[in-house]
Amino acid sequence: MKTWTNWNPSQYDIYKNERLRPGIDLFKQINLKSPKIIYDLGCGTGTLTNFLHQQWPEATIIGVDSSEAMLKTARDSYPDIIWELSELQSWKPSKTPDIIYTNAALHWIDNHPDLISTWIQYLKTNGIFAMQVPNNWREPSHANLAKVVKNGNWRKKLLPQLREFPILEIEQYYDLLSPITSHINTWETTYTQILEGKNPVLEWLKGTLIPPLLSLLDEKDKVHFIDQYAELVYKDYPIRENGKTIFPFKRLFIVATK
Repeated sequence: MKTWTNWNPSQYDIYKNERLRPGIDLFKQINLKSPKIIYDLGCGTGTLTNFLHQQWPEATIIGVDSSEAMLKTARDSYPDIIWELSELQSWKPSKTPDIIYTNAALHWIDNHPDLISTWIQYLKTNGIFAMQVPNNWREPSHANLAKVVKNGNWRKKLLPQLREFPILEIEQYYDLLSPITSHINTWETTYTQILEGKNPVLEWLKGTLIPPLLSLLDEKDKVHFIDQYAELVYKDYPIRENGKTIFPFKRLFIVATK
């Protein structure tokens, strides 16, 4: 499956601060004093790439993404960082990395065992591989999206694009990494997001998983699709008396040393 490239940076950044926190928590667990080459794979609009730059200002930082729209925003915002357009499935570093950092990107890509093993090979000895992926696939936010895909007249059209369970179990990542790394730090965190808006979980998913599905529909079906999902997700994530919505979101983290 080809990675989705037609991202809308403005929609994605509606909950920018909430999306940033897992990526910050990830790089805080990277214990390298003076890395020289750092790649951020799936860098998006570059905000976290800039955090890496601030953390290690002497390093060469290279942000890689498959979306030209995202990279344009990144280039405009952070001109001192190197930006590369590439599909992550076929990416190869031009410089041997000390750190390969990938935040909220791997769930868009298939065949994690081969891909991660290849990335580990690219690293210098004692280099760090750091990844974070969403792990909310069985929760109502994501399960309802799959339900709408499967139960509509668009089923055959949308099923190939549905990312229903796109990551491995944590034990599988451990078994993959343990023979090829010297140390593995892995954990899960559930972030209890307190969101504002009429149906904020809908708006959250409209910045990530929904656009690739809508791109395959005509205008009439787009409206019907959103209406169906909005109704389901609103019931599962109701607005509280104070106008806020509670959105628990689980994330999986791994930091491994080659």
